[in-house]
Amino acid sequence: MKIAIVILNWNGKTLLEKFLPSIVNYSSQKNVEIYVADNASTDASVHFIKEHFPTVKIVQNATNGGFAKGYNEALTHINADIYGLVNSDIEVTENWLQPIMATFENQPNTAIIQPKILDYKNKTSFEYAGAAGGFIDKFGYPFCRGRIFGELEKDNAQFNDEVDIFWASGACFFIKSEVFNTLHGFDEDYFAHQEEIDLCWRAQNLGKTIKYVGASTVYHVGGATLKEESPRKSFLNFRNSLFSLVKNLPKRKLLPILFVRMVLDGVAGIKFLMELRPVHTLAILRAHISFYYYFPKMFKKRKLSIQNNTYFLVDSIVWQHFIKKVSTFKALKNY
Repeated sequence: MKIAIVILNWNGKTLLEKFLPSIVNYSSQKNVEIYVADNASTDASVHFIKEHFPTVKIVQNATNGGFAKGYNEALTHINADIYGLVNSDIEVTENWLQPIMATFENQPNTAIIQPKILDYKNKTSFEYAGAAGGFIDKFGYPFCRGRIFGELEKDNAQFNDEVDIFWASGACFFIKSEVFNTLHGFDEDYFAHQEEIDLCWRAQNLGKTIKYVGASTVYHVGGATLKEESPRKSFLNFRNSLFSLVKNLPKRKLLPILFVRMVLDGVAGIKFLMELRPVHTLAILRAHISFYYYFPKMFKKRKLSIQNNTYFLVDSIVWQHFIKKVSTFKALKNY
């Protein structure tokens, strides 16, 4: 299999200086090519790559279209069997690619793979964006093995396995190019955040398998391009999660689930107010206004092929975490 490791960059020279060396050093195989997809950076990123990493290929996008459009545009210029989409703030480890490629080769229906993602700043803990593989509850709230809302577990080898998951993190995301192209890539209306959940859901609707491979480990800084406490991040996460529900839920479940989800978002907005974080309450309000605007367009994108009733590992992660005080994945009811 021909593999393309593709790093999306926007004004990230500092991150490239720090993290590109590990990818180059630990991905040197005859069937692997490394690319930087540059989203119209105005810093010295491109010059830095050309000067210090001449073997790394560069695809220059005309504009900064965010994560979704940035990758969609860049990948049209890259020929490979497998796309490995890697954030610019990821440090990889020796032999990180071998377990992933072995899974693709030995399990033909596997379309998407995520490795174990640990925190670069605290390498004994899982990292927020993906941890040990993602799931969603019935109302579209994402959570991970190793991370439930803000609760992060220590890595004690409890997730050194290989299992089916619902979604793989865009921080380090391997996908067969054939599947990516069949699905027409990421939804560019998302701009950034949760577009990988939507893409995985659409792959599930085609009957494809998504895997977590714990034998491969990477370290992620997290929040390097958009800070964790950013109201912009809250806006995108809340709005884009609603997008995914409209696009992918079975029709008979859509309206009742969507109604409850929007009520829960309102509760989250009140919680932010009580925590004296009104900018995040406003972000949720803006997310809902934007969602109303885009609703007709999202509804037209529905192209379900199968009705999979195993999407939801638990009915409500909100109830499990905030009411039942569950803080680890293995303690979840129904797991």
